[in-house]
Amino acid sequence: MSELLIHSMAEFGDLILGVLDLAGARTIVEIGAEFGGMTQPLADFCAKRGGDLIAIDPSPAPEFIDWAATQPHVHHIAQPSLDVLAGLSGIDAWLIDGDHNYYTVLHELSAADALARRDGKPLLAILHDVGWPCSRRDMYYAPERIPHEYRQPCSHDAGVTLDDTGYRISRGFRGGGHFAWALQSGGPRNGVLTAIEDFCRQAEAGERRLLYAHVPAVFGLGVLFEATAPWAEAVAEAVMPFHDNPLLAKLETNRLRNYLTVLDWQDGYIARR
Repeated sequence: MSELLIHSMAEFGDLILGVLDLAGARTIVEIGAEFGGMTQPLADFCAKRGGDLIAIDPSPAPEFIDWAATQPHVHHIAQPSLDVLAGLSGIDAWLIDGDHNYYTVLHELSAADALARRDGKPLLAILHDVGWPCSRRDMYYAPERIPHEYRQPCSHDAGVTLDDTGYRISRGFRGGGHFAWALQSGGPRNGVLTAIEDFCRQAEAGERRLLYAHVPAVFGLGVLFEATAPWAEAVAEAVMPFHDNPLLAKLETNRLRNYLTVLDWQDGYIARR
């Protein structure tokens, strides 16, 4: 069924590359390479500008590892992001599409921001899965990596649906053993969008102004950037037509309902066999 569901950050490729071009980015960090769908155009982008792509993913697809080894402008770091970010430098932009939970995303943004300020660069972070289901519900590839005080009660057997803030067993969108869902959506310290909002509040408390655009399609794309950046106005103009676009939001809801209906049909068929 996975082929029925477009889910990759690569679906936003033209928009992402356009934003990176407007910002003059050369050296980029991509957190969460997986199969390399967005990695390849990013690598080409960096190579043409004399920069580098740093791809952070502890367990990407084997074909990605083979491909990255042949690319002089791609540096693969096979470790969890929070273990390695502090050692980076000179980063112009960040693509964050790794572990989709509050703790990881908040600390990835905080680390990226600290490096940007240290290096005198304006922050530019592009994040995936800022919409349903991860906006207000944690997802964990490795729950044991999340400190207890940040980890929501979760299960690898839980499935999620649009109309239920709780969970279902053997129903809905689920990880098939590959990842765990928080058992409840909403509330503090839960979800990717919640992490972004809390990060922005922390920045504003320090008298820094950030801008955030929310594209409500393909599980949601967020573009977070420094309002005082020399390219901020150009980037804002590029993303504004997509920001909280009601037509995109309606199409996304319809897409998800259709997919969840197909999953119900599939589950019913399996149960009757």
